[in-house]
Amino acid sequence: MRSPLSSNAASPPKHVILAPGRMLSIAEVVAVSRGNGERFAEVRLEGDWRARCQRSADYVRRLLDTVQGRDDEALASLVRDFFADGAPPSVATLLAQPPGDPAVTRAIAARALVYGVTTGFGNNKDKPLRSREDALRMQVNLLRSHAAGVGPPAPVEVVRATILLRIRSFIEGYSGVRPALVEFLVEMLNRRIHPWVPQQGSVGSSGDLCPLAHLFLCVIGEGLAWADGAVGAGKPPEADRHGAPLPAREALAQIGLAPLAHLEPKEGLALTNGTTFTTAYAALAVHDADVLLGTANVGAAMSLQALRGCARALDGKIHRVRRHASQAEAAAEILTFAQGGNLLDTSDDVQDAYSLRCAPQVHGAAATAIRHAGDVLEREINAVTDNPLLFVEESGGEAGDADPVDGFARCIFQAYSGGNFHGEPVGMVIDYLKIAVAELASISERRTQHLLDRHHNRGLPANLAADPTSGLNSGLMIAQYTAAALVSENKTLAHPATVDSIPTSANTEDHVAMAPIAARHARQIIDNTRNVLAIELLCAVEALERRCGDRAAGGAGARLSPAAAAVQRLVRVGSEAVAPVAALTDDDLLWPRIATVAAHVASGAVIQAARAAVAPG
Repeated sequence: MRSPLSSNAASPPKHVILAPGRMLSIAEVVAVSRGNGERFAEVRLEGDWRARCQRSADYVRRLLDTVQGRDDEALASLVRDFFADGAPPSVATLLAQPPGDPAVTRAIAARALVYGVTTGFGNNKDKPLRSREDALRMQVNLLRSHAAGVGPPAPVEVVRATILLRIRSFIEGYSGVRPALVEFLVEMLNRRIHPWVPQQGSVGSSGDLCPLAHLFLCVIGEGLAWADGAVGAGKPPEADRHGAPLPAREALAQIGLAPLAHLEPKEGLALTNGTTFTTAYAALAVHDADVLLGTANVGAAMSLQALRGCARALDGKIHRVRRHASQAEAAAEILTFAQGGNLLDTSDDVQDAYSLRCAPQVHGAAATAIRHAGDVLEREINAVTDNPLLFVEESGGEAGDADPVDGFARCIFQAYSGGNFHGEPVGMVIDYLKIAVAELASISERRTQHLLDRHHNRGLPANLAADPTSGLNSGLMIAQYTAAALVSENKTLAHPATVDSIPTSANTEDHVAMAPIAARHARQIIDNTRNVLAIELLCAVEALERRCGDRAAGGAGARLSPAAAAVQRLVRVGSEAVAPVAALTDDDLLWPRIATVAAHVASGAVIQAARAAVAPG
């Protein structure tokens, strides 16, 4: 069941192109944020991004030129002139009022103000700014005041993905940021400046204000960061960590990059106002969930053989009449991975337990959820999610107008305050993903229990112990305890975060998404599920080897399917990056064995080995 999300079968690209209108893929996000373990994909900008950004930045400048030093009467006059030939009903009602009423004048003048550019932020949205100096100061104040996060730092890959997605959003030209800011962010990625960003503090609306403030303080030389590009270039980023992060200005100096001297009006707001931190977590989670989905099919196929299970439940006729494509695909892949040996259909049982017989139904349902999440996230990583959005290109106003008032008047109402920063579309679909991945772990743990339980494993020794008769060996018994603990933890983490909301900003932001919580919990569920699947694979390899070598357990001369043999070989021989795991000849430490198999799962090596073994030709 190959998914278009999965990039594990091919080497990641060496560079990723960002251009207006060009869709960024989740695989490309992974290439930039994780690389191939040695280096990250480099980011390159193409297309007319510079002209787009400059146009929207010029628009912000004209807004300030227009309102600077103007009183309510002057701004009200501007609005009256603009709507001389007609106005929306709410504005028309105000314009119909006789001049001279100060309250009406102020209400009309407010129509000539743009949130966060010529006004304060949040609860200060109705307080106008009358000078460029105040507007500049407010951008820095925003970053400093919003950097209120707590908890451990976000992983480097999440930080890198966040920067990438912010660049992708800005180059469309709706955010009012200068080309110089975009180029600085590209330099941060390509030269490996990784800001310290605490994970907790965002409610997911108005976007990820708190973590993004921490991250982008680095732009002005404040906050904390690691200069991973200054040491050990070519190593994975976590290997470059030498203690605590540095003051950002020092980290930038280590690679010869000077911070920006200031932020232009709207730039602080554009940097912090969006779903980007949550979406970075979510995009990586979708990619990893897709890898786990294929791995779960491998585990089911190996356990089915080890338990001498019935292949008939995987027959395509059964799944065709259920009419769920993902279920049919899961059944087909499990059967493909299980066929080619001689262990299937060798027990006397008419049918298997649900964890074997219904694996296609469970895995298929998970596949539907993962693919839906991937579809949503593919759109979100290419979205523009700050506020307000500036649709200058569509206004007819040119950046070079000689009369700034005229230039402003022709496009003032092309600044739209909206809610694209709300994290609900991401949070809700990631809550769905959490349930799907948790179910992959839940059914996998049940298969592990069957492999170890002598009353249900069809002739295998209890707990696959080296000597089950002496009472000296526990074998793999406690590995199942670990799987059970992780599955139980997943049940708590899978509780939907997006059904909760606590109002913020004096009840102005009265419904928030809590999407970052969903995204962080999804990452933990994926980590837990990776280990649960590793435990099943570890037990399945031991069980299959017992089948092949122990006449009492099924007969010497038993033969594995090509896919199962390839995974067994991967576990026992290892790879260039991962050590081999020896067969159990006595009780031994289990945690290194679990960790080793989990590393194969994480890298995609398990699903790659299985698919390569059954590939045509």
